Amino acid sequence: MSLIPPSARALLMAALFCATSPLASAQTKSTSATTRPAAGAAANAQQALLANEAKIDQLLRQLTLEEKIAMIHANSAFAAGGIKRLGIPEVMTSDGPHGVRPEQGRDWKGVKDANDAGTYLPTGNTLASTWNPALGYAFGSVLGSEAAFRGKDIILGPGINIIRTPLNGRNFEYLSEDPYLISKMVVGYIKGVQDQGVSACVKHYAANNQEEHRNDVDVYMSERALRELYLPGFKAAVQEGGVHTLMGSYNKFRGTYATHNAYLMNQVLKGEWGFNGLVISDWGSVHDTQEALRNGTDLEMGTDLSLMYGSVDQTAGGGNSTASLYDRFFLANAALDAVKKDKSLEPLLDDKVRRILRVMYKTNMLDGAKRKAGAYNTPEHQATARKVAEEGIVLLKNEGNFLPLKKTTKTFAVIGANATRENAMGGGSSQVKAKYEITPLQGLQKALGSQAKITYAPGYTIARGQKADAQLIQQAVAAAKAADVAIIVGGSTHGYDYSKWSDNAYDAEGFDKPDMKMPFGQDELIQAVLKANPNTVVVLMGGGPIDVSAWAGQAKGIVEAWYPGMEGGTALARVLFGDVNPSGKLPMTFPVKLEDSPAHKLGEYPSTAGNPLKQTYKEDVFVGYRYFDTYKVAPQFAFGHGLSYTTFEYGKLTVKPGTQSATVTLSVRNTGKVAGAEVVQLYVHDEQASVKRPEKELKAFEKVFLKPGEAKTVTLTLGPDAFRYYDEAKKQWVLEPGKFSLLVGSSSRDIRQQGEVKL
Repeated sequence: MSLIPPSARALLMAALFCATSPLASAQTKSTSATTRPAAGAAANAQQALLANEAKIDQLLRQLTLEEKIAMIHANSAFAAGGIKRLGIPEVMTSDGPHGVRPEQGRDWKGVKDANDAGTYLPTGNTLASTWNPALGYAFGSVLGSEAAFRGKDIILGPGINIIRTPLNGRNFEYLSEDPYLISKMVVGYIKGVQDQGVSACVKHYAANNQEEHRNDVDVYMSERALRELYLPGFKAAVQEGGVHTLMGSYNKFRGTYATHNAYLMNQVLKGEWGFNGLVISDWGSVHDTQEALRNGTDLEMGTDLSLMYGSVDQTAGGGNSTASLYDRFFLANAALDAVKKDKSLEPLLDDKVRRILRVMYKTNMLDGAKRKAGAYNTPEHQATARKVAEEGIVLLKNEGNFLPLKKTTKTFAVIGANATRENAMGGGSSQVKAKYEITPLQGLQKALGSQAKITYAPGYTIARGQKADAQLIQQAVAAAKAADVAIIVGGSTHGYDYSKWSDNAYDAEGFDKPDMKMPFGQDELIQAVLKANPNTVVVLMGGGPIDVSAWAGQAKGIVEAWYPGMEGGTALARVLFGDVNPSGKLPMTFPVKLEDSPAHKLGEYPSTAGNPLKQTYKEDVFVGYRYFDTYKVAPQFAFGHGLSYTTFEYGKLTVKPGTQSATVTLSVRNTGKVAGAEVVQLYVHDEQASVKRPEKELKAFEKVFLKPGEAKTVTLTLGPDAFRYYDEAKKQWVLEPGKFSLLVGSSSRDIRQQGEVKL
């Protein structure tokens, strides 16, 4: 814990931030005409930061102790702080990571006639499947613009926790099992949000990799696993994305709750990484006043869940007012008493208030500054939602080039309850009230119009514990037999709202999935339909891997559509009929069966030695493809896998070594008849290391768009980080001299070219 006066420390950090920024570094490289504007911009930015810090000093001197305490805890379900006499507004927050949440008003009371039906973007795993950082920026820009329009100061996203187990109910919000892919996608997302004048809030820091017992599970892992896998995305969010706020997670980490964990918050985040922004608790994740004061929690958020159901008397004179509820927070009256008793805590309190005010200045909340007005549910935003879905949908299997389907086909059978199910309001806190949502069936109907006949059969019923329904299967089989082509739309589902989660919570906050099997008797349905009509494509919707081993070998076509947002049905139809050439790649490995997943094979999910409140990550750094490739376990579909309606030829590699770096150059040609995009993936293999390292690790990629016959040169640069591992004994990153193999391909299991470099 540092007790350097906050004002001095903040000024120092601001100066260091400017000195180490790309803009500032330009000043030292050249004084040419091309770099002078950058140098000038850096100087202006530094002056603005220092000026803001001086203004914050002045505000801190004017705030009473009671007002400072009022700044650091919620005063409503999504609001905090606000000191009217000094012109300091409340901080207004809102979920979520793929759309601004429906308006809740004060204390979870819905606001009548609120204009809160907006753009429902595809979920995080869909965005990650695009492997397109530019779309990450576009995605964030939509989110930030709509948050600004709605008067929100902080949007609670992105969620970037490592996808460790297929059973995590919140995987749909997250991005990947791979820290490098996460890092590249999260930076664009954050900058897109914050360029709209709204703060992003990266979450959930750290090791929040399951929903089961998320409030009290104690997570243990090696320092190497922490540094190599679970922290890099957050570090990139801070140091490359410049994220303004970060959310602490519910779980414990090595014995202490993560939200006020001295190691995670003080030493790593604010110390090593120099984070000068605001740490927000997850809702109700603070458990101790002293730890929160001392160990990095800046703003305690939460609400009394009874307020959601109207069971608390909030009327005047009721004796249980909203104010009294929030005054009982750990960083409310209890913190006030603690600071009064121990004056050494006041600099820590000042630092928390400073961070809140710093974010306010960054987002034009003070001194009468104006923020961008924002826009809401515009055609341009809807187009971004569709574009992300189109690039995120993954073609998993296409036997005999069965896809794309022909619009000249006369009859189609669309089968599956997911074909008509809307998903925007599902999943928990990330629910979005969509202006509209085009379901798969609607998208197919619109694409075909009157030129083909579509028959729909649900095939199964969505309900917890529902078994195969013989009558519904019989109806689906009849529809398939009578059609030229069958399209099954199945997979997993969201839980819809708090009261119904227990009925259908397969991809939902607060719950992990019971297993990786197809729910609701879908295996029996799909097998029966495939037997009735081999010309069948299976479309999967959901938050991640699902066991398809019972029928994957018989299906001609398999498509992963995730939860593709408000334009998902349109995007799916465009992919199925070839108006869009699929270019999505899996951001996670799909195991054949759950037992193949490393968290279940090597680790101890969901408990350690039968203790559900302890989790030991015994798989260590071997998560996802790092495990499957190292231990020679065949996946159902590999990390980075995704097919196209065209083919790509990879030219030979040219490797240019540096002292601790390498530049890889190759040509990629579209050898097919339609335009398409390929994600060129570069993996690094350490030929000889003093520690056991994964077989290969993703360290660079580029998405290349090519017309038929067109070739482009792809240049991929590897810095020192691409070759290092974390040495636990030395407590530092180490690059051991030696030979490294450079593997370039279309997935972790489809390596097309290979080179090497000696460092």
